[in-house]
Amino acid sequence: MKEQHKKTTPKVIGEFALQALLYEAALYPKPGLVDPTSCGAHVDMNYFTFIDSSAALDPYLSEYVHLGTTHDGTPLQLFEKVRTLGQQAELAMLSQTNGVNTHKGANFSFALLLSATGKIIHDQQLKIPFSKEDTSTVFNYVKQMTQGLLSKDFSGLAKKQQLSYGEKLYLEHGIVGIRGEAELGYPTLKNKTLPFLRQHQTSDLRLLFLLLLLHLMSTTEDSNVINRGGIIAWQKVKKQATELLEMFSLNCSVKDLEEAMILFDQQLISENLSPGGSADLLALSFFFGRLEGLF
Repeated sequence: MKEQHKKTTPKVIGEFALQALLYEAALYPKPGLVDPTSCGAHVDMNYFTFIDSSAALDPYLSEYVHLGTTHDGTPLQLFEKVRTLGQQAELAMLSQTNGVNTHKGANFSFALLLSATGKIIHDQQLKIPFSKEDTSTVFNYVKQMTQGLLSKDFSGLAKKQQLSYGEKLYLEHGIVGIRGEAELGYPTLKNKTLPFLRQHQTSDLRLLFLLLLLHLMSTTEDSNVINRGGIIAWQKVKKQATELLEMFSLNCSVKDLEEAMILFDQQLISENLSPGGSADLLALSFFFGRLEGLF
């Protein structure tokens, strides 16, 4: 059921984003990922690392929104402002986690989406909860903010001596990662996860998000998995997630799904695979579901 209209401020929107980070971290069991009961395929972080990381990012989340609400210029100019603040947030995160990268991808996406949300709220005088059309307007604005991002960030890679794993994947396989998702206006959120949440908003929240995670793992171009295991490992993970979705639905026993997810987790741990890209999109899905008052 939609919640009543409430005052829309950067602080309120930032709190939704913080909730999204914390809810994603708390969801369990998540195959290959950190949750309260498992470190997944990670030896350098645990559930408490994610709590610390989320706390470090917290003040920046509302500041991203504030940048949008006060911006008077082009979408590309807002992107430059946000990227600068996002780099500061990343440093704060790494300082809090002793250099462990917990939320780099999530921070990138939340910086874009929160600033765009702030801009649209200001320009159109929107209130919470958002409509589906309001959310689409945010995605379209991000598309304008990131126009040409891939060609700009990945130009001259062949001449670089040291490449990030994202740059290597782009050169070797054409994998565009989260930059590509952003430049297209987050089609995974717009066309897949949010329609799923809108359709099933009355369902058990934990069951809903465990199934949504499997949906993401079965379809997402997850550069984290590809970097750790290669294209073949990524295709195997997608196939197994798809098979689990064929076995389980929103009418299934949570206990049965939990047991299957724990086995999947153990397998991905043994293969050192972590679908971090899917986890980031899961958090973003929760944020927009909260913004639309779906739960």
